[in-house]
Amino acid sequence: MRALVVYESMYGNTHRVAINIAAGLRATHDVTLVPVTQATQELAAAADLLVAGGPTHTHGMSTAASRRMAAETARMPGSGLTLDPDADGPGVRGWLHGISAGRALAAAFDTRLGGPALTRRASRSIYRLLKHDGFRLLCPPESFHVSRHNTLLDGEAARARDWGAMLGASAVQAASARGVTRPAA
Repeated sequence: MRALVVYESMYGNTHRVAINIAAGLRATHDVTLVPVTQATQELAAAADLLVAGGPTHTHGMSTAASRRMAAETARMPGSGLTLDPDADGPGVRGWLHGISAGRALAAAFDTRLGGPALTRRASRSIYRLLKHDGFRLLCPPESFHVSRHNTLLDGEAARARDWGAMLGASAVQAASARGVTRPAA
């Protein structure tokens, strides 16, 4: 089975989470990991499982304005922030509007500040867009937490790997239940 992990990342945390999700998925899937800037309709159409994620900006998915502001913040002297190589490209929000579900299963994730879940998060909006576009969602949206110093909290990388492995097993089980057996490429 084929999995496509698509991520949007400004400062690298969502990228790191996506790498770990992909690592967890590799036990059951042939995995393609790409930033949203390189995610094509063809890659999405070939996937049995699409996993999409991005950072939480101002309590939801990023916008062109919030992405610009994040890039400007990173470029300020003394910010201590480094932009991810594909940070200046489009976001997941726009990409999802051009994707069709085909037969794919899907899952949504985000990164956000750690602490109580008192605010909205990007993964819920990603989840809703995937569902609206006809994807079959495997599980509720998932958040991975970063610190105020812009680093993944301890244990989050391992949790992302475990979540990826769980997604892979769930996707295989769902495909078996539907009688779909497509070998990995």
